[in-house]
Amino acid sequence: MVILLFGPPGSGKGTQACEIVGLTQITAISTGDLLREEMSAGTELGLRAKGIMEAGGLVSDEIVNQMITGRISQPDCRDGFLLDGYPRTVAQARFLDSLLERGGFQTPTVFHLDVPPDVVMGRITARVQCPVCHRIYNTLYQPPKTAGICDFDDGKLFTRGDDTPATVRARLKAYCDVTDPVLDYYRQSGATFHRVDGTQAAELVFEEIAGMLQSAMAIQQ
Repeated sequence: MVILLFGPPGSGKGTQACEIVGLTQITAISTGDLLREEMSAGTELGLRAKGIMEAGGLVSDEIVNQMITGRISQPDCRDGFLLDGYPRTVAQARFLDSLLERGGFQTPTVFHLDVPPDVVMGRITARVQCPVCHRIYNTLYQPPKTAGICDFDDGKLFTRGDDTPATVRARLKAYCDVTDPVLDYYRQSGATFHRVDGTQAAELVFEEIAGMLQSAMAIQQ
């Protein structure tokens, strides 16, 4: 099973990815993490990506596609995987279709966590983080027991620099500009496409996703 997980910043993708992996026992792949791992390891692709990023450029489809190709060829992806952050362009989506076909994988199941911009804004601008253990709280939905203090180590919580309203608006625009064509591509392709109301509580979002996945897994068995 191949799962593609889409959603704007603050939609809860990280939480849902963990739950999906627990249910399906497939491997989760974050392209952001993969890119950092390649750069940290000093691989040829990582060095090329690092040079581009340090020069202020965007890592090309070619580099990202090669990283994904290498990663899904690993033994832990043999029975399937979840991709978070890829594909980001229609060209990447077409490449992935070809890659999956060559690898004998099934057509992907796509989940789009749909969260309106105003809800995303409220979620992200209410986030605070502990500088010690890096846990993230939300003052609206998941506040610490004591305002401004981490529950686990008494760290003084702070707001990250990229969680300001102006930055969130810019990130949302960038996400929509890049991702909307990809979502349209999958709606019109042979992929199984699910829109999920991401404004629900996290456990309700997963309950909805789990119902869809269990039906799909039963069909594939």
